[in-house]
Amino acid sequence: MQNLAIDYIRSTFLNPSPVEPSAAIVDRLAHVKAQIAQLADEEKKLKSALIELGEPKIAGTLHQASVSHCEGRLMIDWQAIAEHFNPSRQLVTAHTSRSEPFAVVRVSARKGI
Repeated sequence: MQNLAIDYIRSTFLNPSPVEPSAAIVDRLAHVKAQIAQLADEEKKLKSALIELGEPKIAGTLHQASVSHCEGRLMIDWQAIAEHFNPSRQLVTAHTSRSEPFAVVRVSARKGI
């Protein structure tokens, strides 16, 4: 795994910094996540602007957009329904499963540097 990280850093940055490769990956990931957040915010504003136009189809120079107004999603609270029938712990355990394990990566700013 370490070789993949080093290869990634070497291939991604023209002038790699003298920091540890893993630190560079963390910093790059934080930068990418910040860019994604900015783009998501811009996307939300652009979609709102199109919705406010009130037109079902809007033509751009290279692309077109269509605005659809949809009913809210119908959701059924199956857990509440099941609890209404007061199932035994044994019945609940027999019908309980766990999904495949997975990894989570969270990025946050370092404090005090």
